[in-house]
Amino acid sequence: MLRRRWSGPLLLALLLTALAPLPAAARPVAAAPPAAADTVSPGTATAKGASTVPLPSLSATTTQVARGLRRPTTVVGADDGTDRLFITEKSGTVRVYHPDTGLAASPLIDITSAVDESGNERGLLGIALPPDFAASQNLYLAYTALPDGAVTLARYRLDESRLEVLLSQKHAEYNNHNGGQLAFGPDGNLYWSIGDGGGSGDPFRSGQRLDTLLGKIMRIDVSRGCGPLPYCVPADNPFVGTDGAREEIWLYGLRNPWRFSFDDADGSMWIGDVGQGRWEEVDHLAPGQGGLNLGWSCYEGLEKFKGGDCVPGETYTEPVFTYSPYTGGCSVIGGRVYRGQKYADLVGGTYIATDYCSSTVWALRPDGSGGYEQAEIGEMPTQVTSIGTTAEGEFYVVNDLPGGLHRVSFAREEPTCRVDRTVTTWGTGLTVDLTVTNTGSTPVNGWTLEFPLALGQTVVSDWNTNLTQGSNVITATDASHNAMIAPGASITLGYLAGHTGDASPPPRFMLNGDACAVGR
Repeated sequence: MLRRRWSGPLLLALLLTALAPLPAAARPVAAAPPAAADTVSPGTATAKGASTVPLPSLSATTTQVARGLRRPTTVVGADDGTDRLFITEKSGTVRVYHPDTGLAASPLIDITSAVDESGNERGLLGIALPPDFAASQNLYLAYTALPDGAVTLARYRLDESRLEVLLSQKHAEYNNHNGGQLAFGPDGNLYWSIGDGGGSGDPFRSGQRLDTLLGKIMRIDVSRGCGPLPYCVPADNPFVGTDGAREEIWLYGLRNPWRFSFDDADGSMWIGDVGQGRWEEVDHLAPGQGGLNLGWSCYEGLEKFKGGDCVPGETYTEPVFTYSPYTGGCSVIGGRVYRGQKYADLVGGTYIATDYCSSTVWALRPDGSGGYEQAEIGEMPTQVTSIGTTAEGEFYVVNDLPGGLHRVSFAREEPTCRVDRTVTTWGTGLTVDLTVTNTGSTPVNGWTLEFPLALGQTVVSDWNTNLTQGSNVITATDASHNAMIAPGASITLGYLAGHTGDASPPPRFMLNGDACAVGR
């Protein structure tokens, strides 16, 4: 099977004439670096009007507004002047919620006769409304189909209650890793994600193959048909004309991209890709970055995957954020960049994601210097499956069990702790001294400080604390002599660690479950 590298971004003229892209970083497998055209740095620009409130000063909370949903999978706002939210349920129904009248008793759509909901990850998985939805009354659904569990994209005509299959991919061997996100991009094309086919460790080597839609994000034009196809492949898709490749492919090297989204302000793409068990990851790609290889199964997050499918000289695009499930997580739930009005001064331009098991709310924001600010800013309800927005950009989430719809709110709460860092590096070692200050008004009587280490760092010894390392997650607890931190007072602790090339200090800290401001 032939591969080719995509040497640069496709041009989305409407976007790129006005906006600078937010490119992604690339990692080569071979020792030699890739060509300059293949390599871009993350987070070098931020959208105009983004909030400057420090992320640790943010707090996210939720309010339940509806219950009685049966395993909801995603939620999307109808931009037709009705203020409705459409909610998909795993069994094959679409429910309607209105803020004035609540959750409608009868489903708007029922395709249960076409949907295979066997196993935990099969069912009706995604929904997207086209820009002309108000006029056309067409919408698009992603689901696993009876009788064989094929992952399927279909158009549903509301005025006729008719389902029209557009594209499907066989997925019979395993019932997990179906992907299922649908979204219209800023270019008007429809994007669709499919997982790698399931099982463990990418047994079909789907992620790196271009002859299958498994482990991919596709991009197609559903506004018209081309020849025998009920859709068209855009001429500027990266693998058009590549021997042996499916021309619908936009991105490859994905494991299970359950949820992705586009930033309404700059057109960049954010992807939450569920990991094998060591790393969950978030990718951030500039507008028009088709043809990128996101690494699976050569990489899981930033780490080489043991037994993975690696091709010497291949260029892989690094995630901009990873976390270890050892924090209590299990599956990243990719979210959205906040572009609403109600909380624009707080979280405008901030990407919000969560995890199905830990319910942690992650906040990410390009820092303008090639990196990303990051913080944990609260908790979602248990088992959130999707973060959606109203037509005006306000956030809602649905959770799997017990099946509810929740409105998301944001507030400013100044952190009650600050951590300053002093790092000394040499060769393959480093020492990190941490000064933890109680910036709150009440004493801290007994503390636990949690923070991540960079990939390849291993703690050798510590001082003024009892420290344990699980994967990349550090849990440091008080020693007998420094358990009390009075308001305005500070304590110091530290550790000696070895590293394999990345000697960066911890980027975030949680003291007794609360996010700390990060100093020098």
